Amino acid sequence: MGPAPTAFLERIDREPEPARLELVRRFMADDPLSFFNELRAKRPILVLKECTLVALFDDVIEMLSMPRVFTVKLYEPKMANNYLMMHDEDAIHYREKSIMQGLLNRDDLPKVREMVADICKGLLAKGDGSIDAVDGYCRLAPATIVRDYFGLIGMHRKDLMEWSYWAQVDTFYNQPFDIATPEERRQIEASHAASGEKLGKYIASLIFTRSIAVRIQSMWSPLRKIVQKFRGKPLPDDIVARMLRTRFPKEVDFNLERAGVNAGGLLIGTIETTAQATVQTIQFLLKRPKLLEQARSAAVIDDPAAFDGIVWEALRFVPISPYMFRQTASEYTLAKGTSHETKIPPGTNVLALTQSAMFDPKAFENPAEFKAGRNWYHYFTFGYGAHECLGKYVGMVMIPEIVRQILLQPKLEAAGDIVYEGHMPKSYALTYQA
Repeated sequence: MGPAPTAFLERIDREPEPARLELVRRFMADDPLSFFNELRAKRPILVLKECTLVALFDDVIEMLSMPRVFTVKLYEPKMANNYLMMHDEDAIHYREKSIMQGLLNRDDLPKVREMVADICKGLLAKGDGSIDAVDGYCRLAPATIVRDYFGLIGMHRKDLMEWSYWAQVDTFYNQPFDIATPEERRQIEASHAASGEKLGKYIASLIFTRSIAVRIQSMWSPLRKIVQKFRGKPLPDDIVARMLRTRFPKEVDFNLERAGVNAGGLLIGTIETTAQATVQTIQFLLKRPKLLEQARSAAVIDDPAAFDGIVWEALRFVPISPYMFRQTASEYTLAKGTSHETKIPPGTNVLALTQSAMFDPKAFENPAEFKAGRNWYHYFTFGYGAHECLGKYVGMVMIPEIVRQILLQPKLEAAGDIVYEGHMPKSYALTYQA
């Protein structure tokens, strides 16, 4: 027998400081759960030159609960037009998130789930027994929701997918603690800038044309209601229409420009995150026959709760990212009073290792065990605190339904593993009995 594998931390400590980040990122990519287990046990706060990693559930909760200390300042160069996500616990964040959460009415959720089911059935029927689960299904389904429920109409779904892709790559995977060459960084930034320019022009045109249509509709609304009563066709309704039909006082500061910014935010925040969550869940289940059988049995039950619980537990093992990142605005001592308390200087990039936190026995009993139906409030699937996902409740029906519909296909098989381009899924070939 050869020598026992070297402990992660021992290997990190032996490396010269400039090489440590690359080694840590490799551990996080290749064997995250073993690496995180060691961090929680031996060094819950790992300080590197480029960033500080936080591994315990309590410490992750502590830092994500203080958005003015652990800020999203790193978002600012990547986002345009003062979108609410680049603000920390201020007026614009509070105001616009509240408005958008009201417009994304939770009473819509049964309708949204039905829409998702119909969209997925159509995509699978069109696939006729063979499909690329990334571009042909897991991206295309949420792109259709962006068009039909959010109201970003008049543009090809492939364009919507591309815009979401480059915004996600540049904002979340092109940061100082990501491993990339200068040429790769410039290419990502250029692609984001080009797609962002196209998105901006599209949003401006969308808001202009739809605002005119909304005004015309409001002028003959009484007559229209009479016509609609006899014709039996519902009035057009989507989130963009709701924004434009709602009259806010001037003091609320939610004008057409802000409506456009938030429409773009719905697009960017929906497609790529949903695609990665769903395709990784599908692969996770297909690789585990007993769990796959359990999921398929739950998929045919009218009440979706059991099936959804399987999806959320799968995403604990294969989240779209193992961390959320923040930057400190002021000095702060994290985990104060514990043996691992650490003083973090201002301007420090901090990675809240949310996947590690979801395997902390403090929050999850027997964390290595797959157990559907765990305490939902301990998951970090949609973030935590002030920056919890705006579209959380839409995602809570969209993600499991996309997975459910493809698992209902007889003889579903994968031709291989997911192919990645950097961090993002590129393709995943599936076959099934049409």
